Amino acid sequence: MGAGAVIVDSKSGGYHEYLDPNRKWYNNRRLMALNGWIFLLLITSSTNGYDSSMMNALQSEDTWENYFHHPQSGKLGLLNAIQNIGCLAAYPFAPYLSDGIGRRYTILFGSSVMLAATAVQTASQSVGMFIGARFLIGFGVTFAANSAPMLVTEVSYPLYRAPLTSLYNSLWYSGNIVASWTTFGTAYMKHSSWSWRLPSLLQGLPAILQVLLIWYVPESPRWLVSKGRDAEALRTLAYYHADGNDRDPLVVYEYEEIKAAIDLDRAAGSNVGWKYLFATVGNRKRLRIIVALAWFSQWSGNGLVSYYLTKVLDNIGITNPTIQLLINGILAIWNLFWAVLAATLVERVGRRLLFLLSAAGMLLFFTLQTIMTARYLESRKDGLAHAVIAFLFLFYAAYDLAFTPLIVSYTVEILPFQIRAKGFTIFNFNISCALIFNQYINPIALKSIGWKYYIVYCCWLAFELVYLYFFVVETKGLSLEETAVLFDGEDVMQDRIAARAVEHVEGPSTPTDEKGSTEFTEKA
Repeated sequence: MGAGAVIVDSKSGGYHEYLDPNRKWYNNRRLMALNGWIFLLLITSSTNGYDSSMMNALQSEDTWENYFHHPQSGKLGLLNAIQNIGCLAAYPFAPYLSDGIGRRYTILFGSSVMLAATAVQTASQSVGMFIGARFLIGFGVTFAANSAPMLVTEVSYPLYRAPLTSLYNSLWYSGNIVASWTTFGTAYMKHSSWSWRLPSLLQGLPAILQVLLIWYVPESPRWLVSKGRDAEALRTLAYYHADGNDRDPLVVYEYEEIKAAIDLDRAAGSNVGWKYLFATVGNRKRLRIIVALAWFSQWSGNGLVSYYLTKVLDNIGITNPTIQLLINGILAIWNLFWAVLAATLVERVGRRLLFLLSAAGMLLFFTLQTIMTARYLESRKDGLAHAVIAFLFLFYAAYDLAFTPLIVSYTVEILPFQIRAKGFTIFNFNISCALIFNQYINPIALKSIGWKYYIVYCCWLAFELVYLYFFVVETKGLSLEETAVLFDGEDVMQDRIAARAVEHVEGPSTPTDEKGSTEFTEKA
């Protein structure tokens, strides 16, 4: 944190110095409107959460099992993994669309693909058709999920940027909850294929909302500046962050800081390709963190429950499908509570402390869960099975302190604009690799060695705790542009970003975009 404090404390107090103390999200009409549009972006994450819970729940439904001839081991792993294989197919293209046509239109494209894929999944007549539809869902969601969190972090009012971006991944559980309780209800449709078709159909709801409403969401001011549309970027900042006043000190500071940072990034690497991610010490530090977070987020034992809760509960003698679905539904609500709570604490507690508390808690509770599972299999006592469930819930509370809210928000905030889309794609690519491994290997390993497979994750969690202690950097209280100092060093270029922003607060130059527009036109 030491390097970052220099920029905030040197020539100004950063953006905090220019905040209007009377402008809050609950008393300002335009901030309320902005946060409403941001919520539309946040529900992108719900699609992934919905899918995870739906596939988990369908494995407990006899109608689905019978319709697709009781998939086991490899085929079951493929049914779960195929969405992430679709993600892998889209990753090479997603950052180019995000940086090329903009954040909004990339979300529109991804949501449109998801809508078509959801229709195919709902109408599936064979396991092959179902698998193909899930591939397309993964392909489409990759484009939306690449742009949505970046747009959230780039357009948010600076005071609320960190908690709002942290809510993105936290709302994964909102989709999880809807799927859990939908499948719990449709499970009673014993003799109808709509017991699984209806949950499949509802998976397209977030995409429908985005296709209809994305036209009204503001585009990223940072993307607009990168395309030479400076006046449009200033208008967007002014309209939502200062009630239309493009001379407001906060708006001027934000605009000049964004423009200076993008100009300097261009000077440092005019042709920003994939190699630039590895070209500097700062970028390599970033990659070291985001790649690790991607794997840690899926290799912490949570993958066993996210997709194979049925198998885990079978191991401790809880085999009633209704009870399994009920536990799945309650767990989703529990997770959403802790994830949203943690998202509200990121600026108060800090990212580093949350990561360390999360890793330590997961290690403790997963180890106890492993011990209780082993003892249950020896004695078959109901009390031990109940202890496993208790430690499972405590494990997820610990996981949700950091690995639900922070993995996306922390990744996009430590990446500078010029490499944000590509770096975030690398993050998502590594998540998909970890998920594919988990979804394909976990059912095989559980079938082969049972609870002893949990020991692998206990050892891995210990490694995670040590790694996070040495490499996670605190970013609390900094803007996106100020965060670069923590990785790139306190050099002349970074001082110039802050100096230029402060210099223009009193007398900013009038920006013009490629159309020569200099007027501020208030949007209705």
